[in-house]
Amino acid sequence: MTFARLVGLALVVAAVAHVAVIVTAPYVLMRGAMDRVSREGTRINVWNHAPRVSEASRRIVRPSPDLAYSSCVYDLSNGPIRVTAAAWDDYMSVSAFAENSDNFFVINDRQAPNGVDFILIRTGEPKPEGAAMVVESPSATGIILQRRVAATEERFAAADAARKGDVCGPMK
Repeated sequence: MTFARLVGLALVVAAVAHVAVIVTAPYVLMRGAMDRVSREGTRINVWNHAPRVSEASRRIVRPSPDLAYSSCVYDLSNGPIRVTAAAWDDYMSVSAFAENSDNFFVINDRQAPNGVDFILIRTGEPKPEGAAMVVESPSATGIILQRRVAATEERFAAADAARKGDVCGPMK
């Protein structure tokens, strides 16, 4: 094989490997995040409330000590789930991420001053009757992340109390 052909083959292999990594990396990274957040799959379709963040916290990249975080690994294989987050008198948001890490939905306290309440379904599935808000997920699995501003111990305790009644689970 000539040197030119070897170089050409190396370039083709490098290009294919590059594309493979770019395409698969988001799925691999998100699967790792979902495994950690769900405690290796033992906590699916349920809110997981993180403790107050400190300088030692590293479960979420560069977490803010001013926020109370909650996360829910969702699985729509058995049907839609309901997601709620109680109203909060400061900034609060709920974001949904597909299994490839794409952010496909965000709502905050200004858009939902009375709290968040929606049904999460798989794209293309029939919408449940009577649901006020329906959000379509492009994948069967992913992560929902809730953030509430809670800069002091007192505010964190209030956020913790508010989120205790939040729902991320099968419709009843």
